[in-house]
Amino acid sequence: MDGSRLIVVSGLPGVGKTTLADGLGSTLRAVRVSVDLVEDALLGAGLPADWTTGVAAYEAARAVAEENLALGHTVVVDAVNDSSPARETWQRAAEATGAQLITLLLVLADLDEHRERLNGRDRGLAHVPEPDWTEVEARARAFEPWEGQHAVLDTSAAPVDVLAAALAALDPAEPPTAA
Repeated sequence: MDGSRLIVVSGLPGVGKTTLADGLGSTLRAVRVSVDLVEDALLGAGLPADWTTGVAAYEAARAVAEENLALGHTVVVDAVNDSSPARETWQRAAEATGAQLITLLLVLADLDEHRERLNGRDRGLAHVPEPDWTEVEARARAFEPWEGQHAVLDTSAAPVDVLAAALAALDPAEPPTAA
């Protein structure tokens, strides 16, 4: 496939976004951008843990993504994207660079497994706390309905199988091969 691609991996905390984004980044030799890592850095620099800092993290991640897309790189973004404004961030980045936007929405239908994945999870972030199940349930209730084209992937399968499904979703006519 010609041109750069912006692959946005979305979903609630604990569904496997980071695992899939890492796998896609490695397989496709893509630049990987995590909104949580950017937010962690902003909080570490002394910004308050509030809505404005969250928006700033999305915008900083968008700027990094755009820079790499303009260089012709594929970019994989790891972000919850639970609102239309968050999702529009990536639409703007794709439009600004002429990149193909591919959105993958990860879900985990088995709520017991989802809850278990959150138990003891430690992503090594110094300033962004790990959410508990109550917080994830609240985010699920507030998660805005998804509009526009996107692929939905259930992450209850083994990570290697989720990666294979994601790769197939990127270009069903031309399945990508591992680099």
